[in-house]
Amino acid sequence: MLTFINKTSVLALFFILSVVHFSALADWQKKEYSTMGTNILIEVHHADAQIREKAIAKVTKEMERVNQSMSTYIDSSEVSRLNASAFAQNVKVSNELFELLTLSKRISNITDGAFDISYASVGYLYSFPDKTKPNDEQITALLGAVNYKLIELNDANKSVRYLHKDLKIDLGGIAKGYAVDNSIALLKEMGIKHALVTAGGDTKLLGDRMGKPWIVGIRDPRDREKQAVVIPLSDSAMSTSGDYERYFEEDGKRFHHILSPKTGKSTYEVQSVSIIGPLSVYNDALSTAVFVMGLEKGIGLINALPDFEVIVMDANRKMHYSDGLIE
Repeated sequence: MLTFINKTSVLALFFILSVVHFSALADWQKKEYSTMGTNILIEVHHADAQIREKAIAKVTKEMERVNQSMSTYIDSSEVSRLNASAFAQNVKVSNELFELLTLSKRISNITDGAFDISYASVGYLYSFPDKTKPNDEQITALLGAVNYKLIELNDANKSVRYLHKDLKIDLGGIAKGYAVDNSIALLKEMGIKHALVTAGGDTKLLGDRMGKPWIVGIRDPRDREKQAVVIPLSDSAMSTSGDYERYFEEDGKRFHHILSPKTGKSTYEVQSVSIIGPLSVYNDALSTAVFVMGLEKGIGLINALPDFEVIVMDANRKMHYSDGLIE
């Protein structure tokens, strides 16, 4: 069970994910940059400066490798090529992509379809920078393609076939967590014992902060500068999904990127969801699923899963916690 610092403030707010950094310490090195459509933070500890440099370079290279393979914004990516061809024919994919698609479908089953990578069949019509969205007629026409069960995976030859002509996938709800897990694994292989890797709302921690826990803060989704609570974590991971990450407002209504696979539209029961668990790839997908499922069903799901906890801010800005955080 986690112990919250400043428990009284827990009632007040939340979310995005930020890490409260300690003052500069010897043998620590940090890098911040952008890829995969989000901000990346890498922080490593090692006595040898050359090893720190190599560690950061290795993580940077891995993040970009996953981006080049799985981004739908890169025409040459494996996912983009799959979207272009998988209805017409079986498409053989890499073992890595096949395994991630298999995991995605497994999580879809666990969440009763609340997490569904085929949401992109409608989702591609949303452009948050341009403040545009599909109309009801467009959504209705494409909604039949939003169904993870229409993604056929052939384990014998690692091929994929789409069973609907309009089906598209997007791994934005799981690939960043996957890349974070890979990055921490690479650091472990190098002998790094203390590190942090963050990709947007997905953070994984290797070890502690030299005898003290890492202090992870969760931001108010309506105030970037406001932090309601900080949580001590070590050798763990946390992912946050919120309605403030990509959105635009029109006629006083917020349209954000977390879409219900059932409606093809933004969901509004909660403002933010944070999942705490051992693997970012699961946390990433589950935070999206709980957001879509809503408060009662979402917390019920996490209470039924061992090794995971959840913190939810509902639409009325009230905080809710899974059983392991309030026992």
